Amino acid sequence: MIMIRSDLFIVLLTGFVHATLQLGIGALLLLYHASLGKHVKRKTRELVTNYIFGNAFLTALAVSAASFIIFVIFQGQMNPAILTIVVGILVALAISVWAFYYKWGKSTELWLPKSVANFINKRAELTESNTESFALGMLACFAEAPFTMILVIVAANSILALPTGLQILMVAIYTLLSVLPIIIMRVAVRKGQTIVDIQKWRLKNKNFLRVISGLGFFVLAIFVLAFKVIGAV
Repeated sequence: MIMIRSDLFIVLLTGFVHATLQLGIGALLLLYHASLGKHVKRKTRELVTNYIFGNAFLTALAVSAASFIIFVIFQGQMNPAILTIVVGILVALAISVWAFYYKWGKSTELWLPKSVANFINKRAELTESNTESFALGMLACFAEAPFTMILVIVAANSILALPTGLQILMVAIYTLLSVLPIIIMRVAVRKGQTIVDIQKWRLKNKNFLRVISGLGFFVLAIFVLAFKVIGAV
């Protein structure tokens, strides 16, 4: 029972850490900015909804694929030696988030190479259809992979340790947590918040978001070490 609770907590914590990353929100703001100047509000809402579905789809697919790979290669659970490497990567990512996830200065620019950032910006500007919006959501999710892939692996490993009936549910919960910020942003805009207001909030709270995200990676590393490495020895 204790192990089930710890695996549930690890999945939830991993989803929370995933949610603190900002590329999905940044790309959605670009989509909003480009769409509101060209389309009626109903069309913009459709594009945003499909963007969210695209992001959620690729996240769920990644967790499911990682679960399958871990099941095939490690017979259901990664061994302590591999998990020790995972812990090291989580700590390295925590330091990376604190150091350079956000570019320094009075902006909310992220770590992305300029060519990638320009490509995402261009795709947001050119998005006209629901299919393109869905693809943009997938693109934003994929571009964040250097930070999220290890989270997906950790979540998948803990999901496989749960009873079969809970596994699909936890994939869904992890996916929901990962896209919750962009869902909240969509609701906020519909309730009257402007894109400028949201961007000002992100800029004002950039350092707080940096600390929370980096701390999340670090705490997750401690839990994996305690329950999945030391607890398995």
